[in-house]
Amino acid sequence: MKLRLQIPRLVLLLTLAFSQAAQAATQARPDAEMRAHLAAAIASAESFEDRFEAEVWLSDMSRRLQRRWQDIPANERLEILRIAHQEATQAELPPELVLAVIQVESNFDRFAISHAGARGLMQVMPFWLEELGRPQDNLFHIRTNIRYGCTILKHYLERERGNLQRALARYNGSLGQSWYPDRVFSALNRHWFQN
Repeated sequence: MKLRLQIPRLVLLLTLAFSQAAQAATQARPDAEMRAHLAAAIASAESFEDRFEAEVWLSDMSRRLQRRWQDIPANERLEILRIAHQEATQAELPPELVLAVIQVESNFDRFAISHAGARGLMQVMPFWLEELGRPQDNLFHIRTNIRYGCTILKHYLERERGNLQRALARYNGSLGQSWYPDRVFSALNRHWFQN
């Protein structure tokens, strides 16, 4: 009787071992350049609780970003992710929400310019430079653009008393309409949401 119970257990263990080995064999290992960029991003990621959290989040989001935007170099991809996490955390926004806004606003094109003149990853309007008395700031600079975008979104979220739908519509200049917040929520749920 004891032998009967051990055989199924042994079969189960062998099946698990072989399936994990097969799965590991199909996943591409990061190359040396990607490992170096990831190590540098983790080392300079102050907005995370610890290095492990930084490594997990940056690796996960980098894979998600690379799947759809292969043309973004690894170092720039990790810089965008690290800065988005830092600035979102500073503004008390979910970093994944900021990534969804970037996706909808510029499709991760840091040099994007809208027909209305909005610039960069988060499509910040140049009038904000004058409003803040910083006309020398470059909205195509990754950190500058994401910092402005996160600060503006946080301001609108406070103004709308936590109503994210209205804050997103206000960010886009489409207050009273739902198409823009719906696009951000769709991008968030399809590409950036974490369980």
